[in-house]
Amino acid sequence: MYSFPMIQKLQARAEHHSRPAGWTGIREAISQAVNDLPPRTLLWQTFLLIALLLTLALVAWSQIFRHFEEPVRARDLAQMATSVVNLTRTALINADVERRTELLIDLAALEGIRIYPAEPSDELLPLPDNRAMHLLTEEIRRQLGAHTRFASRWKTLDGFWISFRLHPEDKEDFWVMLPSERLQQTEAIEWLTWGGGALLVALLGAYLIVSRISVPLRNLARSARVVGSGRTPPHLPETGPQEIAAVAKAFNQMAGDLARTDADRALILAGVSHDLRTPLARLRLGVEMSGAPETEIAAMVADVEEMDRIIGQFLDFGRGEPQEPMEALDLPGLVRDLVEPYRLRGIDIRADLPEKLVLPARSLSLRRAIANLIDNAIRYAGENHPIDIKVNSTEGEATIEVADRGPGIPESEIERMRHPFTRLENARSNTKGAGLGLAIIERIIRSHNGRLDLGRRLGGGLLAVLHLPLEKRRLGTRMRGPEPDDTPA
Repeated sequence: MYSFPMIQKLQARAEHHSRPAGWTGIREAISQAVNDLPPRTLLWQTFLLIALLLTLALVAWSQIFRHFEEPVRARDLAQMATSVVNLTRTALINADVERRTELLIDLAALEGIRIYPAEPSDELLPLPDNRAMHLLTEEIRRQLGAHTRFASRWKTLDGFWISFRLHPEDKEDFWVMLPSERLQQTEAIEWLTWGGGALLVALLGAYLIVSRISVPLRNLARSARVVGSGRTPPHLPETGPQEIAAVAKAFNQMAGDLARTDADRALILAGVSHDLRTPLARLRLGVEMSGAPETEIAAMVADVEEMDRIIGQFLDFGRGEPQEPMEALDLPGLVRDLVEPYRLRGIDIRADLPEKLVLPARSLSLRRAIANLIDNAIRYAGENHPIDIKVNSTEGEATIEVADRGPGIPESEIERMRHPFTRLENARSNTKGAGLGLAIIERIIRSHNGRLDLGRRLGGGLLAVLHLPLEKRRLGTRMRGPEPDDTPA
């Protein structure tokens, strides 16, 4: 038998050997770093990685080209500069002394070559310290002699300055300036321009390639959200790469299986609920005709009505998505007709309604959703507390607020309470029900492309808000915070 310390040592050793090491750890670190990049979509992360790879490849190839091209170019430029210096020296040696000044003026005007005698007080600026200049100056010095000097500025004149002597034995130097244009790497600039154009074309191709993967994934995610909302998604195209087509085919098969399962469940639930209501009706009739005391009859009839109400919730939930067509609906008129029977029962319902507010909706299902909210408010807050209903419109949507003075729902439990067969045992433990009310409301409002917000009400109670778009828009969800108390104390 192993002792507990021995088991801990074995577990620690197993964890140590299971940890990624070497290239595996580096790969996971790189993967985590990529996942943390600001663009969180697969399209832009992959595109940026490909763009980075292509850019690095272009930079690497440009450096390789530059490394092998610089010696060749340095030899060509050195040959050109040496030829200019030798021709200038020859012209000065062979020219008459009286015509040297005229020769220097012609060289400066026609060739851009300036020649000045060197002086000890010359102010010189050295050439840039890089590999290209080192190769060029070494080659020129090899051909003209070790005494050759270079500068990028002589006094106030910028250019490529080379010193030379008329005779190797002379101690007096002359400066000759070559125009900077003759040293510019025009071919390299053109090569970089074409390389940049090729990079843009490659990036465009990379974007098109990555989009072939991201578009099917976005469609798959959209269909998955439709399935999560309880609806049947449209059929995904089973085309494209083999892996994407296989995923789309598997998803379509899953969606079809879920739709058939949901239809079978709704059919079974409707049949069972219908069969239960018949004996309940006989049971209620028998209780009312039993001759028992009125208090006992009232209690048993209330239990039968609660069972019938729960069966009705099961039927509503089993129907799935409403099949009723959308039509123009006067929302304040629907709420007035809905609250009137409650007022006749003595329920204190205060309604703040506009004169008219028309929106596209399903009349029967929306009436059922509002009635469920009112029934929940009565059930949890009691008939002795007023219920406030307010209809308003703002920012392209209509809102229906139903506020009660019940125990409310903690913010941490709001999302859980949207799920079917969920009840808040601590806050509302004295109530009955199957926990389907909010789930039915959520499904109805979602079918209207709206949302249900639940929040606590200042002063105690629950504030439920139905958001309905005045025109078609995408579905959204959010949780409301505390609302100002619009009820008089």
